[in-house]
Amino acid sequence: MNPDQIFGIIIASIVSGSVLILYAFRRFFAFREKQLHVDATLAAEKAAQYAASNAELEQRMRVVEQIVTDGGAQTAAQIEALREPRIDAPGRARSRSAEPQRSGTGD
Repeated sequence: MNPDQIFGIIIASIVSGSVLILYAFRRFFAFREKQLHVDATLAAEKAAQYAASNAELEQRMRVVEQIVTDGGAQTAAQIEALREPRIDAPGRARSRSAEPQRSGTGD
């Protein structure tokens, strides 16, 4: 083998290695771009969920502020109005304040 053939083999190896490395980098950066896109989409969805949750909490806070700043006579009625109905049996709902009354006859 003469020196020109060795030089040609070295150049061919360098060129083919460079092409292979360039291809690998392109694949890696395409993968990273897709991964960043997915991460950005998830972050946007979380931000929307937090915004909705924040709006709900602000509404609850307004109700609490209204109850606190209103007169004391109205407070109990408003609290009872905000309570969720308690379910005793399937298909029947009643409020928490609607307890069965006992007769005083001693039966």
